[in-house]
Amino acid sequence: MSEHGEPFPFCDFALARRIERAEAESNVAFVEARARLFPHVGAQWVEVGGTYALFDGVDSPLTQTFGLGLFQPPTPTDLDRIETFFRDIGAPVFHEISPLADPAHLGLLAGRGYHPIELTTILVRLLRGGPIGLPAPGDIRVRVAGPEEWGVWAQTAARGWSEVAEVAPAMLDLARVSAHRPRGPSFLAELDGRPVATGAMAMYAGVAVLAGASTIPEARRRGAQLALLDARLRYALDHGCDLAVMGAQPGTGSQRNAERQGFRVAYTRIKWRLSDVARNDPGT
Repeated sequence: MSEHGEPFPFCDFALARRIERAEAESNVAFVEARARLFPHVGAQWVEVGGTYALFDGVDSPLTQTFGLGLFQPPTPTDLDRIETFFRDIGAPVFHEISPLADPAHLGLLAGRGYHPIELTTILVRLLRGGPIGLPAPGDIRVRVAGPEEWGVWAQTAARGWSEVAEVAPAMLDLARVSAHRPRGPSFLAELDGRPVATGAMAMYAGVAVLAGASTIPEARRRGAQLALLDARLRYALDHGCDLAVMGAQPGTGSQRNAERQGFRVAYTRIKWRLSDVARNDPGT
């Protein structure tokens, strides 16, 4: 049960389909925004057998598939088409797969030269009981950034990663595109009138997908992310969502913080990569 007495949804096939399709649609909106803003990147996507294959640039974390094995059993023919899509663009081939997907994918991927490289815990929270209900510090103000502020929002999001020099430029690029997604409001937290933290969200078919959490180093541990979480959940509830979803690395502080705020682990996804040898030799 949730803290409001609402039963949590069962972690079943139907829930996995809702979660994975919502995240896929969120990322499709991102790829389409990239295509509009930076056409030279060649951002594009295709659907193959219910699986979405996205290209957002060779090094983008969004260049992968979503939903493999959830909407129909995976087949060698479908994988041939997906791998050709990425191979023709010159991109590596990644699949991020729910454990509730058709288990046929396990042997199929292993036999084609894939290996697992990453785990992501998917957490869910019902919204029928309302927002998290914990008071944010009085000096933190959260609002949706308007189009004229998207540059500030992106700069603030990137500053939250400034301590990781090799990541910060990529985060600035991702934030700039993220702000231009439809159905994807960008939330800005201010401390004494200064932007200090960001949060993003995308909504699809009643599911709010939360991402983009970032706080500048000098403003951490002031409650900005708690305030951003509350604001996003309120916004999602007001706009017809009944479920919130977020991802975290297993066992990290991010997962623990989400669980403290009413989220529950739904499942852990596995990300698979096609080996370079197999990618360069389709007959392998």
